[in-house]
Amino acid sequence: MGANITYEERHDPIGEPIANLVVKASKLHGATPPPRRAPAMIDEFPILAAVAAFADGETRITGAAELRVKESDRITLMVDGLRACGVEAEELPDGLVVNGRGPKSVRGGAEIRTLGDHRIAMSFLVLGLGSKEPVTVDDADMIATSFPGFASFMQGLGADIVGR
Repeated sequence: MGANITYEERHDPIGEPIANLVVKASKLHGATPPPRRAPAMIDEFPILAAVAAFADGETRITGAAELRVKESDRITLMVDGLRACGVEAEELPDGLVVNGRGPKSVRGGAEIRTLGDHRIAMSFLVLGLGSKEPVTVDDADMIATSFPGFASFMQGLGADIVGR
């Protein structure tokens, strides 16, 4: 997608690579990850779809039918949420298509239905950092199970995250 990302402090203590990422502003373009990579990326697809909203062009995610049977149907929730935020998105049986219109194109302004899925909640709160209007989620309590410091981390990036 053309992202300017560097890795620091790479290590692999438990069979899954870990690193600190340094991400700099970039002009992103749509991408199509190969379907054979889907099993290794299954938990990253919600945030990839959110980032794709700010890219120029089409991002097509396929080979990810497993997203329909995770904590929720992540394909439907991502497409519904993206559309609610003014992003052109299409559901596929095994994935989705996001037609990004660039960094200033996401309207936001929606309350996102999460069905208790922490990855959906976090992805849309990240999307809200770059949208024109605030994005809210119907439930954020479950985020603490996978990222206990998420709210304070996001506040450090400039997010105005508050509980209800």
